[in-house]
Amino acid sequence: MFPKYIIFVLLLAGCSSAPRFFSKKGVLPEEIKSASSLRYSDLPDSAEVLETETGIASFYSDDFNGKPTYSGTIYNMNGLSAAHPSYPMGTIIRVTNLSNMKSVVIKVNDRMPQHPDRIIDLSLGTARALGMETKGLQKVKIEVLKWGDGKK
Repeated sequence: MFPKYIIFVLLLAGCSSAPRFFSKKGVLPEEIKSASSLRYSDLPDSAEVLETETGIASFYSDDFNGKPTYSGTIYNMNGLSAAHPSYPMGTIIRVTNLSNMKSVVIKVNDRMPQHPDRIIDLSLGTARALGMETKGLQKVKIEVLKWGDGKK
């Protein structure tokens, strides 16, 4: 028969730290959050607009959370990023919700399938910043502020 203290030690060992993994709906580790939530403060508010596009935006979250994007970065649904069907990776854009005029400057880091009715897919974090997470689809204006190099 095991002494009681050995059982106690075994129980404590089971409570020791272990590597942390996140599920589809879990929270990403802090280093991933900070890497994909960059703001582009090096661009002045008056940055020249290189191209403008208006249309319907959607957002995506759980299914791709924690998976690599087309650019190779890890997708963080709570971060600020976007998927566009044709802009080069790394393109910096200003997205404005035309129903409330909220805007955010983000980087394109993923591809989206061609949808005849949509021009961009936003991360959930971007949709929240624009006040569109409850609607799902929203008319937006995209302004290209800096073209990306297109590299992965």
